[in-house]
Amino acid sequence: MIRIDRTRTPTDLVPQIDRLFALSAGKIRSIEQSSRPGDGAPVFTVEGRYTARGWTEWTEGFQYGASLLQFDATGEREFLELGRERTLTRMAPHLTHVGVHDHGFNNISTYGALWRMALEGRIDASEWERRFYALALKVSGAVQARRWTTLPDGGYIYSFNGAHSLFVDTIRSLRALALSHLLGHRLVEEQDAQVNLLARLVQHAQATAQYNVFYARSGGPYDVRGRVAHESLFNVANGTYRGPSTQQGYSPFSTWTRGLAWAMLGFAEQLEFFSTLTADDAQSSGAASAGPALLDAARATCDFYIDSAACADGVPYWDTGAPGLSVLGDWGSRASDPFNDHEPVDSSAAAIGAQGLLRFGRLLTQRGEDGARYTQAGLRVLDTLFDEAGPYLSQDANHQGLLLHSVYHWPNGWDHVPAGARVPRGESSQWGDYHAREAALYVKRLAENGAYLAFYGPGGRL
Repeated sequence: MIRIDRTRTPTDLVPQIDRLFALSAGKIRSIEQSSRPGDGAPVFTVEGRYTARGWTEWTEGFQYGASLLQFDATGEREFLELGRERTLTRMAPHLTHVGVHDHGFNNISTYGALWRMALEGRIDASEWERRFYALALKVSGAVQARRWTTLPDGGYIYSFNGAHSLFVDTIRSLRALALSHLLGHRLVEEQDAQVNLLARLVQHAQATAQYNVFYARSGGPYDVRGRVAHESLFNVANGTYRGPSTQQGYSPFSTWTRGLAWAMLGFAEQLEFFSTLTADDAQSSGAASAGPALLDAARATCDFYIDSAACADGVPYWDTGAPGLSVLGDWGSRASDPFNDHEPVDSSAAAIGAQGLLRFGRLLTQRGEDGARYTQAGLRVLDTLFDEAGPYLSQDANHQGLLLHSVYHWPNGWDHVPAGARVPRGESSQWGDYHAREAALYVKRLAENGAYLAFYGPGGRL
């Protein structure tokens, strides 16, 4: 359970955030110097050097998006030019990649960041440059929405596993549909069938809240409020739900903590987006009636993270049901231990989840509720991750990672285990590093009373 040892403000974290971005600059330059396009996108480090995995290239947007976050935080134009040039020359295949559910990761981190910064006045962009980003985002959202399985009461964007598979991760890919809709686009299917992208976004969010999040309503032994299933399985012949599953977690009946973090951030972000919709859009798409279910899902997952998934310092182990946790005893009442020999922690889940906690806390406060529990938990997590004296911030110039002790796919044995150890430690991932930067930028803007960091930009329209 996260222990709130003192009250924190965003301003308290600014010195650590400044240090993080100072370290980040060298990491980005090092990766750029060692990466070759033909070798595939860097995914995770092995002995401090980023390596590719050749698995849908879902991390390439994080690589170039990191440069854009670096510019946004520091104003260093070399990173703007790097991120802009790499987006222009290397990201186009991701716009029309029909085989993945990752458009919200790759394309919102690159085209979306450039579009947002143009709206905010952070960068000078000609009318044609803005239109270029807008067209890319329109295409990405429509392509993402095409991966659709129809259910009797809605539907969902299916994962790369196939039409039967609903991943909890995809809740954050809904940003692609949101921006495509905001830019006035729609999906046109067979015989000119018109598909409302906002309605599809709402239906997918509802399906995720209904099937991938648990609420302690059935009385079953694993129906614990806020627990998350990585994957939900369906019979595509008639749309019936068959049960939970997992790809990267320990079991369908435990919680893979990065999946939990995606849910926390994804639900909070979509609730923020819903608050910007016109009354007509909210009513016609179903967003108005779906709001309470998404709010319930966000609250349940954030509560579960605080109370059950995270250690006292805010960092979780990779799965709440990992068998080695039994050897660690009352691990939830102590600080996380990335150097133990029983189960790995996952700092990337902490970085993602922290932003979800902060956004949800702010959302509740704006609704007239008390959001302090979530805000303070989010700041506590980041204080741990960004602490120069702690084990998570990578200060070694020879290590290309920024956030240490991230885990990718431990059940498949893809993570590097150093000599003499029994579990992964000391390595980084593109998504962990990216989300550490994104959370840092989010808090930095709060501390400086800057424009609120939202994927849909100020007002959400060009």
